[in-house]
Amino acid sequence: MKFKRTVIYTSHIDTPLGGITMAATDQGLAGVWFDQQRHWPDTTGWQTKDDHPALVEAAAQLRDYFAGRRTHFDMQLDLSHGTAFQQGVWQALLAIPAGETTTYGALSARVGNPAAVRAVGAAVGRNPISVIVPCHRVLGADGSLTGYAGGLERKTALLELETGK
Repeated sequence: MKFKRTVIYTSHIDTPLGGITMAATDQGLAGVWFDQQRHWPDTTGWQTKDDHPALVEAAAQLRDYFAGRRTHFDMQLDLSHGTAFQQGVWQALLAIPAGETTTYGALSARVGNPAAVRAVGAAVGRNPISVIVPCHRVLGADGSLTGYAGGLERKTALLELETGK
């Protein structure tokens, strides 16, 4: 993912599902990626800043989430680094409650373009804010676990964490 020419601050935390790199701009949290996941951004020029307010808040909320103390994230997000279509899909992902899932087809209908299932799938796959923008809650038409940039094992673990199964 290409980020617009803006200062990107970064920090790293460990979670039960592996390391996570977070990125923020002055507008809010702009990225959360598991180590070795697909669609890794170009981090050239990023500045490590563990005390950036958005990164500190994201780290605290992610730790609470993985400890089972949080099901909803409440922080300023910067989703401006995608196309207008991608941003619309990412906003629709935010409306999927914890413990619930949807399909790519239903998500396509939700964004007003029911025929764009593949394009929606591509936008979901390019979601830059893993876990917090819950792309792991999207399933195949038959309810099967399909595609997750962080790996299907992590997708399974995230869904199990949210449903208590």
